[in-house]
Amino acid sequence: MEKIYDWKKSENELQKLWNKNKIYAFDVKNKKKIYSIDTPPPTISGSIHMGHAFSYTHADIIARYKRMNNFNVFYPFGFDNNGLPTERLVEKEKNVQAKKMPREEFNKLCLQVSKEYENRFKEFWGNLGLSVDWNLLYSTIDPRVQKLSQRSFIELYKKKREYRKEAPTIWCPECQTAIAQVELEDKELSSTFNDILFEVEGKHITIATTRPELLSSCVAVFVHPDDERYQYLIGKEAKVPLFNYKVPILADKKVDPEKGTGIVMCCTFGDLADIDWWYAYNLPLRISIRNDGFMEKIARKYEGLAIKEARKQIIEDLKKNKLLTSQKSIKHSVNVHERCGIEIEFLVTKQWFIKYLDLKKEFLVLGRKLNWHPKHMKVRYDNWVYGLQWDWLISRQRYFGVPFPVWYCKKCHEVILAEDKQLPVDPLIDKPGKKCKCGSKEFIPEKDVMDTWATSALTPYINSKWKEDQKTFKKIFPMNLRPQAHDIITFWLFNSVVKSYLHNKRLPWKDVVISGHGLDQHGRKMSKSKGNIINPIELLEKYPADAMRYWATGSKLGDDLAYQEKDVETGVKTIIKLWNASKFSFSHLNDYKKEKVKLEFFDKWVLSKLNRIIDESTKDLEKYEYHKLKILISGFFWSTFSDNYLEIIKDRLYNPDKRGKESRKSAQYTLYHSLLSILKLYAPIMPFITDEIYMSYYSGKEKTKSIHISDWPKSDKKMMDNKIEKIGDKAIEVISDVRKFKSENNKSLKAEMILTLDKKDQKDFKDLLNDLKAVTNAKEIKFGKFKVEF
Repeated sequence: MEKIYDWKKSENELQKLWNKNKIYAFDVKNKKKIYSIDTPPPTISGSIHMGHAFSYTHADIIARYKRMNNFNVFYPFGFDNNGLPTERLVEKEKNVQAKKMPREEFNKLCLQVSKEYENRFKEFWGNLGLSVDWNLLYSTIDPRVQKLSQRSFIELYKKKREYRKEAPTIWCPECQTAIAQVELEDKELSSTFNDILFEVEGKHITIATTRPELLSSCVAVFVHPDDERYQYLIGKEAKVPLFNYKVPILADKKVDPEKGTGIVMCCTFGDLADIDWWYAYNLPLRISIRNDGFMEKIARKYEGLAIKEARKQIIEDLKKNKLLTSQKSIKHSVNVHERCGIEIEFLVTKQWFIKYLDLKKEFLVLGRKLNWHPKHMKVRYDNWVYGLQWDWLISRQRYFGVPFPVWYCKKCHEVILAEDKQLPVDPLIDKPGKKCKCGSKEFIPEKDVMDTWATSALTPYINSKWKEDQKTFKKIFPMNLRPQAHDIITFWLFNSVVKSYLHNKRLPWKDVVISGHGLDQHGRKMSKSKGNIINPIELLEKYPADAMRYWATGSKLGDDLAYQEKDVETGVKTIIKLWNASKFSFSHLNDYKKEKVKLEFFDKWVLSKLNRIIDESTKDLEKYEYHKLKILISGFFWSTFSDNYLEIIKDRLYNPDKRGKESRKSAQYTLYHSLLSILKLYAPIMPFITDEIYMSYYSGKEKTKSIHISDWPKSDKKMMDNKIEKIGDKAIEVISDVRKFKSENNKSLKAEMILTLDKKDQKDFKDLLNDLKAVTNAKEIKFGKFKVEF
């Protein structure tokens, strides 16, 4: 071993060696039990953040642990590179606009940019030490994946679980596409409550609204049926200010009498309540806002204005006409598109949906059948299911995505599905394989593409080669584990459950492991606007990957973790300590032979503690409690092994003639096996340093190419002895007291002295006196009342 660990050189060489020796390769023909992981495919959006380094490390720890437990680990990797994030990245990087380019040309540009980022991302994951099998790499825009996604669509359509309908949909005017309920975020914004006068039979009523730009969309006015103030209005008509047309005044119990003036205008559409009333009372449709966020013709003089400009001018006109009685500044929570942060609108458009609102009870049952780690994360899933109000909208008015395998007959408007042998298809380029049943050969292609989540939700099917290789599918599906962050429970996890249930009526995996977020040093979410983003790629230039992985295991499963440089530096210190402890150990193991030995007291003591650590760590990892492994092994390695045991056995190792060869052999046996187990316990967390050390000595001895395919240490209950541990711990206290006494008296730790121990410990300490005498440098040990004399 070199004097100093060159981590940059080691990490680079080990990656090459692991790939060359196929250390992490999955073998479908292998008879070992399979452990399969449904790895999250990161979105190609331009950047990798600390959250990636944080949560992907957790999944990798489990993969490495299972591999060392003799599982044939199926650990694929993918990239989610279709949809809006990739489009935005391409538009920004190439200074183009998708809507101003031929779709085919823009998509080629997306594929090119996406590939460049995939290569960068892949390099990062390799540098971080992920033990994925890169031969199982996929992307959600691959022809194979497009084919599978289109198959899914066709099957669900035939099961009558998909439909196309013109209906109110959630619309992002910035991205100019329909979006699903799951893509909404609540954002607190400043706004104004405007008290506006409506006329009823020559008199005025006041309605408070934050959306005066929707006056031209007003189709009714509502009051609560039990609100005595306004019962006289029910059944009458109100004249809409500025636009001077009349709408009915209706009663509904959904009106909150305490909000605003207690009178509500219903517009098509300001919110979900408007949509409910529109359906319930069969109200007319008046659309004031275009798809691009500008005002429609129905808005009259305000046509062509942006929403906020129209709001401003309408308020000015209301003031001029003395129809605005008061204004009140408020802060309220509004729905925004999570991708761009822009307030959403509700527009009537023709979209594709997956029908699932009738299955909410089934989804709740499925949630109960999943093994949640940690358990409390199931609440997020349940709350989402309870709160579902829309079927799943899966169409997007975008460009770079999986096309719907659909055409429409120009004559009879029949939906024409692609044949399986045609897949994957692009209806804008390809034609149906047969004519319509009405006889027509003229078709209108579907221009929309699928929501990226409609494909990403199929990752368990993509990985297990559903409808592609039935033998592989039966071996891998359902998968063992879905690891992911908590913020996409409602996106990825729920939608995966939906797709799997609709296709096979079963769960796609057995266990789900939910990670938290990586935060900045102040515990805040990282964002460009806050200027607090920490780039993990840059950190890997400064620190070893093992040190970053060490930081990533610093929180309980499911908890967020603030990035603290000191935690990474602790990881660096651990790497150095492992290197130095190993160098010391191997220098005394050159002549070690695997043979039976009679163990001395402190050897039994350290092995008892080690076996207990192995036992507890294994139980913790079976429950995915990786952070407990770190706490246990770090405590044992730093304190029990390095600070105490190594110091205790030095005399036996250096002076075999004085202490006896059998005594040295006992120390060598314990040193060999203890250090080997320490390295194996650290290996899932710190794969580079542990394998570098393992290959420098143990690989030849253990006949295994890498620590990562060696056997996980097994605890031996026969080696666990509470009595020995208790006596040994008491002796460690003595050693600590002696060190402290010497330090307080400005004496060297090597200073000789006479040590008097408590009389009551004489019997317990009889088998450890030689080691105790050597480590404390005592000329003589007596029994009486504890005392140190120079």
